[in-house]
Amino acid sequence: MAIYQTYINSMNERIRNQFANSNPFDFKHISPLKSIENFNDVGPSVVMASPNGLQSGLSRQLIEMWCSDKKNACVIPGYVLEGTLAKTIINEAKEATLMNGLTAPLNMQVLYISFSAHADFAQTSTFLKELMPPNIILVYGEANEMGRLKQKLITQFADRKTKIISPKNRQSIEMYFNSEKMAKTIARLAEKTPEVGETVSGLLVKKAKYLPEITIAYSGAFGVLKHRLKQIFESVESLSNEESEGLAFRVHERLTVKYESEKHISLHWRSDPISDMVLDSVVALVLNISCEIPKVVVESEEATKTEEENNKKEEKVIHALLVSLFGDVKFGENWKLVISVDGNVAHLDKLSGNVESENEGLKERVRVAFQRIQNAVKPIPLSAS
Repeated sequence: MAIYQTYINSMNERIRNQFANSNPFDFKHISPLKSIENFNDVGPSVVMASPNGLQSGLSRQLIEMWCSDKKNACVIPGYVLEGTLAKTIINEAKEATLMNGLTAPLNMQVLYISFSAHADFAQTSTFLKELMPPNIILVYGEANEMGRLKQKLITQFADRKTKIISPKNRQSIEMYFNSEKMAKTIARLAEKTPEVGETVSGLLVKKAKYLPEITIAYSGAFGVLKHRLKQIFESVESLSNEESEGLAFRVHERLTVKYESEKHISLHWRSDPISDMVLDSVVALVLNISCEIPKVVVESEEATKTEEENNKKEEKVIHALLVSLFGDVKFGENWKLVISVDGNVAHLDKLSGNVESENEGLKERVRVAFQRIQNAVKPIPLSAS
């Protein structure tokens, strides 16, 4: 219970709101038991204890206390190993051996419930039929059961060259695999398929070790850019000179923004769908800040565009950033944006910032993202520079 209470801020809004008034994990009839010394064995009770093999720990201590009384019961859920006390009492033993070596009569009821996360033979064989692996290694199980499973699999895969192994503990095994490498060809090499053993010549290009980069015109303060990005992204970390050879910071461990000169910055990233979306968001923000710089630095210069045009430009930037974060963002009625993610829909009111959605997680994500984007795209006042 202490773990749930510690990470209460990681839970949904309903739990957090309830925690502000009362502890939602403070149950009337359920309490944690740290040790057998803290257990008050008075009246009826149900104790969930481990390990399930009853070899040691709290479960072994309780079984020794209760095994002689026929009013008590022990429910064992799931598979237990041979040689354990749990396996012994399941087989209707008359006595139980205590940890001190003595024996005690086993008068309590013993119930077994098949509640295990392990797969049975039908599930395992179906899984193997789908995979059709060249090698199957059977581990973790009783020797007799593993032998039966091995024989059934040998019969099932008799018409295929499948090697089935059931090694003993610490027994080493060897497997051999055919290594195949594929190279894509272009230009003249691609005109004709080479024969087996034929020698071909050309330029071999291996996987690139460099990162793609672009350079963008930016004459504003490098610290201002970092501050704006922190309003949108949760992770924006400065890099040391040894890592970047100059001023630089990393966004979400995916994209590096580096200071090149008073008029330029460079962006470095490893191309993949998520990193590309982060790149699009950063580029959109940099271009927006570049448009705002004359308005921020020289307050006396009157903008040539009307307030309505500036609002339209701001709406386009906000829409572009939301698209980079959520994908499907459409314009709805009454100044609202309709955001769809994995079948869930959220309606964002651009004027008030209110979000409506049946999915609480999506609702909170859209609300926080819109708030950060608004803080980022608004011009920075002279007092903050």
